[in-house]
Amino acid sequence: MDLVPALEEPLKKVLGPATAKVMAEHLGLHTVGDLLHHYPRRYEERGQLTDLADLPMDEHVTVVAQVADARLHSFASAKAPRGKGQRLEVTITDGNGRLQLVFFGNGVHKPHKELLPGTRALFAGKVSVFNRRLQLAHPAYELLRGAEGEAAEAVDTWAGALIPLYPATAKLESWKIGKAIQTVLPSAQEALDPLPGSLREGRGLVSLPEALLKIHRPHTKADIEDARARLKWDEAFVLQIALARRRHADAQLPAVPRRPAPDGLLTAFDARLPFTLTEGQLKVSEEIFDDLATDHPMHRLLQGEVGSGKTLVALRAMLAVVDTGGQAVMLAPTEVLAQQHHRSVVEMMGELAEGGMLGGADQATKVVLLTGSMGAAARRQALLDLVTGEAGIVIGTHALIEDKVQFHDLGLVVVDEQHRFGVEQRDALRGKGKQPPHLLVMTATPIPRTVAMTVFGDLETSVLDQLPAGRSPIASHVVPAADKPHFLARAWERVREEVENGHQGYVVCPRIGDEEDDPKKAGKKKTPEDEAEKRPPLAVLDVADQLARGPLQGLKVEVLHGRMPPDDKDAVMRRFAAGETHVLVATTVIEVGVNVPNATAMVIMDADRFGVSQLHQLRGRVGRGSAAGLCLLVTEMPEASPARQRLNAVAATLDGFELSRIDLEQRREGDVLGQAQSGARTSLRMLAVIEDEEIITEAREEAAAVVAADPELLGLPGLRTALDALLDEEREQYLEKG
Repeated sequence: MDLVPALEEPLKKVLGPATAKVMAEHLGLHTVGDLLHHYPRRYEERGQLTDLADLPMDEHVTVVAQVADARLHSFASAKAPRGKGQRLEVTITDGNGRLQLVFFGNGVHKPHKELLPGTRALFAGKVSVFNRRLQLAHPAYELLRGAEGEAAEAVDTWAGALIPLYPATAKLESWKIGKAIQTVLPSAQEALDPLPGSLREGRGLVSLPEALLKIHRPHTKADIEDARARLKWDEAFVLQIALARRRHADAQLPAVPRRPAPDGLLTAFDARLPFTLTEGQLKVSEEIFDDLATDHPMHRLLQGEVGSGKTLVALRAMLAVVDTGGQAVMLAPTEVLAQQHHRSVVEMMGELAEGGMLGGADQATKVVLLTGSMGAAARRQALLDLVTGEAGIVIGTHALIEDKVQFHDLGLVVVDEQHRFGVEQRDALRGKGKQPPHLLVMTATPIPRTVAMTVFGDLETSVLDQLPAGRSPIASHVVPAADKPHFLARAWERVREEVENGHQGYVVCPRIGDEEDDPKKAGKKKTPEDEAEKRPPLAVLDVADQLARGPLQGLKVEVLHGRMPPDDKDAVMRRFAAGETHVLVATTVIEVGVNVPNATAMVIMDADRFGVSQLHQLRGRVGRGSAAGLCLLVTEMPEASPARQRLNAVAATLDGFELSRIDLEQRREGDVLGQAQSGARTSLRMLAVIEDEEIITEAREEAAAVVAADPELLGLPGLRTALDALLDEEREQYLEKG
């Protein structure tokens, strides 16, 4: 029987069942290898103390500090009416800030004996506020003793000048994780190296066992740098190998080449366009047409700013496929969006969309809409048009994926706003072609180049970065409602002025407002600080009511949100598009694809509750016609807060790519890569996709060369093992289908 390789040994065998259970449940760590790749978040130097002045509220922290003062108080309580209750208050300092620790009841005896003034220790706990002062209640602690300390184990554990602090949980403090890692560290010697020797030597990288040793037990800062440089390369390279193999496999699949007919539908469509295409649109169209003409499936990501004309580029690709006798389908994330795409495609095509109808042009085809809420007769007709090939272009929601839906000859799948679709949905649609259809993925969320290479690395990327003529500039301003309430009053005046000038406006709120309040939260008393911080986000239904009775009285105000029946949503959208409604109070359902050129003003309430990219998306709904757009970001956050800085960044630039970089720098990579990496933990622990652009670019080139020479990686067993670890079943499926 084979012995289990050291790194695959389950933690419960090595550390015992209790510790292993906490590690599995709270940190997702199951094997010795998992634990060795749980890297320190940062390091404390013995000679230095943590900055206590800027600890984050409500977070679990580990700090190194010195006891300045310790006092034991007795008090009366229900349990100890005669004043026998005890509370130990310990003040710790780092020379700049101070932090209070508090222990109660039976928990005071040990710290009372150990935490004497002058004692240094690691303290871990959740930061809270009491009487306007930061405190840790009942923190766990580990004394830092010098070489003359009582326990030899303590000297060994904290040997070296740098103390690693690990991402921890309330159930497992950083130093306990550190001790567990010291237990398994000898196994690092058996780690198989995923990097080819030539690559490692060519770049002067240390071996994997050495990197693991240096990251967990560094003696100098240079050790940490060596380890990080090496471990970043591992992450970038293994991920790029996975993507390169995916691209290689795709290139082996057969597909029907689709070359547009010289005088077909596409030519007729171009001839009736009332404007000329931008250089960017022509360049991207050429890249797409080149891909469509090959005999393996296109896999292309088309990213473009809101309003850059992606839909037009996608439509031209669809028409090229219809020219070859094939069918093209566009998958939209919501019914509102599918209906809107259908309307705009039919408008753009005119008589070319009236195939088989009186008045339709010779080259015309049928453009069919398919959504879940259609009536039975319309649905039956749509399904018939699909299976007979009568409909060259089909636009719909996930209703397109159902088993009943059959195509005559599916040649191209266009997915709008890819991030809103599960992989299974895209895969099911692609499976409806007789041969794999070509795939075009569109997104209006600008993605920095490195993220595109990391998340969508199996897709070729096209970028539309110039706006078509006729798009108007959008002015954006932050409205600090708490500091300057008169600014908010002025915001509503501005909306009225836009309406008086014949335009319309949006008001966006984070919440609908028909949710039942959480009874658990209702009973708790709140401090004034809590009120500002924890106030529920503003809701569509409340805000619409207040506006209609207050600052926007006399204007036609309507609401739109995701829980309305589809017919109602469509009716509201139609009235707004027709100009019958002055102001639409909505949730983010309007974020994608809603196109009303007459809407010029947008007020975003509680703007700090939205992400940077989302704010940019929302703002793109105004200024779509000839009149300039205005976007007002309303917040109650104080001026110095990170939330305000984020809003200032959005107000300062209209460049979505610049904003997506800011967004990514402020969030953990895992949030952005979460979907592509699938599973709770991102595989990127060390690599920062913005800072490490150079490594990702080089890793992509190296990976492509390795896969071209040895697609099965037969000569690289260490790389094969690392790839298997990255592509557990779930991720493997993601890449298979992505």
